[in-house]
Amino acid sequence: MSPTTAIDGNSSTNKKFKVTVVGSGNWGSVAAKLIGSNTLKLSSFHDEENVKYLPGIKLGRNVVADPDLVNAVKDANMLVFVTPHQFMEGICRRLVGKVRSDAEAISLIKGMEVKMEGPCMISSLISELLGINCCVLMGANIANEIAKEMFSEATVGYREHREVAERWVNLFSTTYFIVSPVQDVEGVELCGTLKNVVALAAGFVDGLDMGNNTKAAIMRIGLREMRVFSKLMFSSVKDNTFFESCGVADLITTCLGGRNRKVAEAFARNGGKRSFDELEAEMLQGQKLQGVSTAKEVYEVLSKRGWQELFPLFTTVHEITIGHLPPSAIVEYSEHTPNFSLVEGSAQYY
Repeated sequence: MSPTTAIDGNSSTNKKFKVTVVGSGNWGSVAAKLIGSNTLKLSSFHDEENVKYLPGIKLGRNVVADPDLVNAVKDANMLVFVTPHQFMEGICRRLVGKVRSDAEAISLIKGMEVKMEGPCMISSLISELLGINCCVLMGANIANEIAKEMFSEATVGYREHREVAERWVNLFSTTYFIVSPVQDVEGVELCGTLKNVVALAAGFVDGLDMGNNTKAAIMRIGLREMRVFSKLMFSSVKDNTFFESCGVADLITTCLGGRNRKVAEAFARNGGKRSFDELEAEMLQGQKLQGVSTAKEVYEVLSKRGWQELFPLFTTVHEITIGHLPPSAIVEYSEHTPNFSLVEGSAQYY
């Protein structure tokens, strides 16, 4: 999907902003709905938005479908990316030299790329390949509920320029969708990425009927591993970020109602005998799981550093998804408490 929303921006300079949403699926559709309704109200935006795929949701008259990715982005100075993370490098390479030099980007994508030198966040990939600044938006955001205008929150992570973050906040915020800015791109983005791995663990627990106490314990352990992994990867990550919508709130909602939990539950009920690919095709009507690929990417990082024992939940989830362990193994590591002080400089995380 390549939706383009035209939005007017800075009234002091009479600059107009035009938005393109590049993405697909329920969340891409909801993003276009939020943006489309807000751009009609804000004088700093153009009155037209381009979108490629938006099934099932009534959108504003300013939302225009455009199947041509390059054409959709060529005049936009605000780019919203909301695609499965495994497609982003290819999309960005197609857009090299095709976007405006003054464009700002925001990523709603939950995932990361693993390079030889370590993990590469999607926001960094966008910035490096397209040469533009990129914020992120993450949160407890099950798309179908937002589409029905049920109250929810989200977090915009930004690096330096608060005014850019506020522009994104204004673009997405409504009376039922409250957005707050946090100066911590990597922290916000890793929360949105890693919670899908924990959601798989929660789904295994549900599929084995282990109960709410077990599920709560898995979520707590998962949050601890999310925090430690994030701070080991990026020393700039802030503790407070984990208490924003992108952190504990997103973790809770994903472990209760997200697609990763749902498919992981089915995987466990089938004793791991049906593959995630098969279940995804059957259950998600073309939508993509993020947790399985993210678990693999996280495991690659852990194995290269010899950290598997420090992250027993992350490690076990990956081993279950590839069939090396049964779903019941999700609780069998729990007697082992990792000693994070074994990692140089990380004693404060233990």
